[in-house]
Amino acid sequence: MKKIIKRTGIVLAALFLAAGIYIGYMMVAYYRLPDGLTLEVNRSGSDSGFVQDFQVKQGEEYLIMTYNIGFGAYTKDFSFFMDGGKSSWAEDEDSVLASVSAMAKLVNEVEPDFIFLQEVDRDGTRSYHVDELEVLNRFLKGYYYDFAQNYDSPFLFFPPWQPHGTNVAGLVTYSRGEITDTMRRSFPISESLSKFVDLDRCYSISRVPVENGKYLCLYHVHLSAYGSNDEIREGQLSMLFEDMQADYQKGNYVICGGDYNHNVKTTKTENVPEWAYPFPREDIPVGFHMAIDDAKRPEDIAHDSCRNADEPYEEGETFTITLDGFIVSDNVAVKDYQNMDCGYQYSDHDPVVMKFGLE
Repeated sequence: MKKIIKRTGIVLAALFLAAGIYIGYMMVAYYRLPDGLTLEVNRSGSDSGFVQDFQVKQGEEYLIMTYNIGFGAYTKDFSFFMDGGKSSWAEDEDSVLASVSAMAKLVNEVEPDFIFLQEVDRDGTRSYHVDELEVLNRFLKGYYYDFAQNYDSPFLFFPPWQPHGTNVAGLVTYSRGEITDTMRRSFPISESLSKFVDLDRCYSISRVPVENGKYLCLYHVHLSAYGSNDEIREGQLSMLFEDMQADYQKGNYVICGGDYNHNVKTTKTENVPEWAYPFPREDIPVGFHMAIDDAKRPEDIAHDSCRNADEPYEEGETFTITLDGFIVSDNVAVKDYQNMDCGYQYSDHDPVVMKFGLE
C-alpha cells in the first residue's frame, strides 16, 4: 500500500510539474502585435481580365464580398470542438486544398471588386500547414491585397484526442483598385485565460484612392462574440467607430465589413445562444447604418450567413444566424444586397455580397 501511494504521488507530482511547465510556456510564448502597424500591400498577379489602371469613381457601381472561409476545414460534416463539436483539425490536407480552392473559384464567379476574407490560415496544425493565402492567390489574380494577422497561438494541447497545435491566421483584404494606405488596429480583448485560445482581435484599414481626391476606406473586422462581456464589446466598437467617423468627417467613403460575431438581422435575444446576441445597432454612429437594411428584396437576405458548428450541418435542423455583413457611411449608396446560399458546402459561413456606388 505504501508503494502504491508513493508511486501515485510521484505520478501526480510529475503531472503537476508538466502542467506548470506548460502554463509557463503558454505565458512566455503569448504575445500581441502592437497597435497601428502598417500592412504590406502586394499584388496577386497581373494575369486577369481586370483593367490594370482600375480607378474608383463616383457614378459607377462596384461589388464587394465578405466570406469567412473557416480555415478550409468546415465541410458539411465538420463540427468544431470549441463550439461543442468533435474535431479540431480539418479532415486532411487534400480536404483543405479542395475547400479553399472551391471557395476561391466561387469568389471568381462573382467577380467582386473588393473582397474581405476571414480565418485564412498561413501555417496551421489544424489546416495541415497549407498556406491558404498562396492557394487563394492562384485563383484571385489581378488584385492588390494586404494581410492582417489576428492569430498566432502557442501549441495548444487540447483537445487531447486532436491537439489544436500552433496556428497562424488572419484577415485578407483584396481590391481591384490600388491600396495606397493601410493600418492594423489592435482591439481591446479579455485579459482572462481565454486570451490564450482566442484570436488576437484586430481590424484592418485599407484605403483606395477615389478619382475625386477622396478615399474609399475599407474596414475589415472579425469581432469577438460576447453577449455577457459588454465592456469588451463596447471597447471594441467604440474604437472601431471612432476611426470610421474620422474618415467620414474627412469626406471619405467608409465600408466596414466582415464577421461581426453578432446577429445583424434582429434585436431578438430570446432562445438564442450566447454567441448569437444581436448587434448593438444603437451604438452605430450618426452618418452610418447597417447595409442589410437597404436590401431590396426580403428573399435576398432570407438565407443566414452562418450555421452552428456544434454538429454536422443538417438543412432545416441546424441553428443558423446572420453574423456577416457591412456597415456603410451615408455617402455610400447600397444598390443591391444578398446573403448567398451556398448550403455551407465549404465553410460554416456563406458569403455576403453588396453592390454599391459612391455619392
